[in-house]
Amino acid sequence: MKIKNYEELLSHGCTESRRIVLDITEKTLKRLDSYEIIKSIARMEGDILHIGPKSWDLSKKKNVYLLGAGKACNHMARAVDEILGDRLTRGIAIVKIREDIDVMNRTEVYVGGHPLPNEAGYEACLKIIDLVDHAGPDDLFIVVISGGSSALMSCPREGITLQDEIDTTDVMLKSGANIYEVNAVRRHISALNGGMLAKRIRDRGAELIGFGISDAVGNEPTTTPEIPYEKYASTPMGPDKTTLDDARNAIRKYAVADRLPKRVVDFLMNAGPEYETPKEFKENTYYRINTLPDSCIIAKEVAEEMGLNAYILTSFLEGEARDAGTVFASIAREIQHYGNPFKAPCVILSSGEVTTLITDNKTIKGHGGPSQEMMTGFALAAAKALGACMLSIDSEGTDGTASVAGAITDSTTLAAAAVSGVDLMEALRGHACYEALSAVGDTVFTGNTGTNLCDFNVMYVPALRKENK
Repeated sequence: MKIKNYEELLSHGCTESRRIVLDITEKTLKRLDSYEIIKSIARMEGDILHIGPKSWDLSKKKNVYLLGAGKACNHMARAVDEILGDRLTRGIAIVKIREDIDVMNRTEVYVGGHPLPNEAGYEACLKIIDLVDHAGPDDLFIVVISGGSSALMSCPREGITLQDEIDTTDVMLKSGANIYEVNAVRRHISALNGGMLAKRIRDRGAELIGFGISDAVGNEPTTTPEIPYEKYASTPMGPDKTTLDDARNAIRKYAVADRLPKRVVDFLMNAGPEYETPKEFKENTYYRINTLPDSCIIAKEVAEEMGLNAYILTSFLEGEARDAGTVFASIAREIQHYGNPFKAPCVILSSGEVTTLITDNKTIKGHGGPSQEMMTGFALAAAKALGACMLSIDSEGTDGTASVAGAITDSTTLAAAAVSGVDLMEALRGHACYEALSAVGDTVFTGNTGTNLCDFNVMYVPALRKENK
């Protein structure tokens, strides 16, 4: 099971609505697993590596290296490690959470820091730099990257310290900036992100094959993962779309110059064009195996296979998490009472990346993340949407500072919390939704899922009985 506490989540609340939401989520996560996708499109036949219609003769390569980072890197790296077998010279993978199944043939696994970088990830990056800097034109690098690599593969450029990078990430994530703006800042102070890893490999004359999961809001759905994707743009192995001007504008827009490390602000505000990140790598071969809209598309197929009417509301969901939860509860009420925009019973699907604004760390009284805050907001407003149930998870398996993927709440959660002495509004004010939702048994635990497509949200809205209308 992808959802490890499935039965516990069905032990209370609106059981039938919860079962529908959990079953859709479970089946969707299984179909999104990057281990299975990579194994389905890549294989070895003798010395020949086949990926879709393309092939490489590895007998002509002196060394074959595997590099990886990201919250889905465990599954991606394990797939490539198994496929290559003894043809792999060495691998280095930086993951967020190491699990018992992360046992590989020739790949070293390091546990980096996320959402904030750590020393272990930095040390692994130094090993990657050393390996790349000793490579040559006869070497091949296979790189697997998913969301979270900006923090996990954290190695600041010369003149900036690891602590500077940690503090920069912390400030930007709490500033209210969207992920593009956060990345614009941290990519331009990195020695590996922003395409700098790919540039380093190119400077050695080596070849790069990349497998990527794109968690950026706005990317088109995946249709042919086995076909090289020519428009690939994702760091650290691909070109970077953000610019130095984007970084400077983000600092001004969110008025964070006085909270960021002085070395970072001085560098970004004065850096010349020679410090811009690379914008193209025409010589590389990239495979994009998942994008953010895929979760909703697959979930819709799953729901319809279950005999349910399902609709994708948006795969562009952004904004304040708690407010998004309130909006979804209001949509559930509209559906039940007036049949707009869809008639009940129905499943409403959405994905994207909501955020949480924290201007002062002193306000933090516990743990949590955007998905848990979104579901707390939903619970507060959904009491009048009888039987309505919603799940929100960070699809890679961890939400914010908590070890859970997210949460599931329904129209009974507010009352259940009151009986347990849990104040959901206070939990939101103190950013302690993990503690509050754990107390009522509504946090969702998955561990690593093998994918990383930001937030995945499923809402089930049953029809009201006549006496409740």
